[in-house]
Amino acid sequence: MKVRRKLIQIDEELCNGCGQCVPGCEEGALQIIDGKARLVAERYCDGLGACLGECPTGALKVVEVEADDFDPDAVKELLTEQGRAVPNHMPSPESLRLDAPKAKPKGGCGCAGSRIEAFAPAASPCQQANVPTGMAAESGPSYLTHWPIQIRLVPADAPFLKGADLLLTADCVAVSLPGYHQNYLPGKKVLMGCPKFDDVELYVQRLTEMFSVSGIKSVSVMEMEVPCCSNFSRIVATALRNANADIPAEKIVVKRTGEIKAKTSLDQPVPL
Repeated sequence: MKVRRKLIQIDEELCNGCGQCVPGCEEGALQIIDGKARLVAERYCDGLGACLGECPTGALKVVEVEADDFDPDAVKELLTEQGRAVPNHMPSPESLRLDAPKAKPKGGCGCAGSRIEAFAPAASPCQQANVPTGMAAESGPSYLTHWPIQIRLVPADAPFLKGADLLLTADCVAVSLPGYHQNYLPGKKVLMGCPKFDDVELYVQRLTEMFSVSGIKSVSVMEMEVPCCSNFSRIVATALRNANADIPAEKIVVKRTGEIKAKTSLDQPVPL
């Protein structure tokens, strides 16, 4: 049965056949065939895009197409044949169709890395003393207090979001900005994503629900100065407007050379 839904599309010119996306697909829908990543069959792909972040060349993207309906039973049979574990939770075919009402997203893709955890930030001096010689400067301290951190993997009602000061960070910022951990993470709950390669509609929907249900106290948006990143603050502003949320919000723009270019208010939402 053909339905309109989202599906993974592979750009063969960009694909180098590295295979990193194969284990990243929990449904077993991707394989390397003739040196390129291939979608084994449409019915195995849920179209949620958990594999996107595994591709080093950007060859994968999610598109909206007429495709065979997602078939959880067929996925279970395929994974059993491959000797792989069957995910505890898979989306229903109805929830993936674009022409059918969808429940609001409650969490990520069902992968093991989306399990919610909370932990203490910044290793104590005693813990640092036990780090092998030469590793202390490389390994810490970390000011991260929770997991997961990718926007698409975090449920809107995640416990660590309750009453949080939220730091929304474009992926490239943490690599470009010296002192990111020490200067921006303390006291914040961080979520990360890429406004160019990820699903903008999902981001708006997920953030709208977070702003509606989690009692978030403040929002800081950190994005790069490059044009492809500027959409991040518009996504956040749109979600704030959709949630009718009166939450103090600021935008911090980071240069590619690691300096702060600008800090401005997000009090006036700008539509996407």
